[in-house]
Amino acid sequence: MIRAASGVSKLVSAAGVHRRTTSRILLPNYNCSKNEFPSSSSLNSAVVRWHGGPSAANDAATVKVTFLQPEGSPREVEARVGESLLQTAHRYEIDLEGACEGVCACSTCHLILDPDFYDSLPEPSENEEDMLDMAFGLEETSRLGCQITVTKEMDGAQLKMPSATRNFYVDGHKPKPH
Repeated sequence: MIRAASGVSKLVSAAGVHRRTTSRILLPNYNCSKNEFPSSSSLNSAVVRWHGGPSAANDAATVKVTFLQPEGSPREVEARVGESLLQTAHRYEIDLEGACEGVCACSTCHLILDPDFYDSLPEPSENEEDMLDMAFGLEETSRLGCQITVTKEMDGAQLKMPSATRNFYVDGHKPKPH
């Protein structure tokens, strides 16, 4: 079992590591220049941060969620169970930035949730709380879209987008999902 940096546990085979792009692997004896990956036995205590967040199959079950855009217009979409809310927004070209590409290293996917929906979610990690401290328009029910994995229970959820974000990139870079 590998503990992801977001605090979510995932089962990943050694072959899975070879297929996915990582932003950072914190492992001893990892030779990046030779593309040498450690044995699966050494992965048991590794911390892995994947770009893009969790994955959901194209045919995964879906639920309806509504993004309340900054100008106030609602946008109802079908979110795949197992993907992050940031991934959902990107699939529908909703302007929820995600400058760090979903690794909980910025606050540009900040969402404001209904109190009941907020209370139904697991507690945010310390890392997420640190990133939220930088969010524009922070509220008591603020969360990062990259840290919320869609579940069947989220059907009908409303997600308010703040009127602005704080992107600390000097060049104004806005990543595009890939």
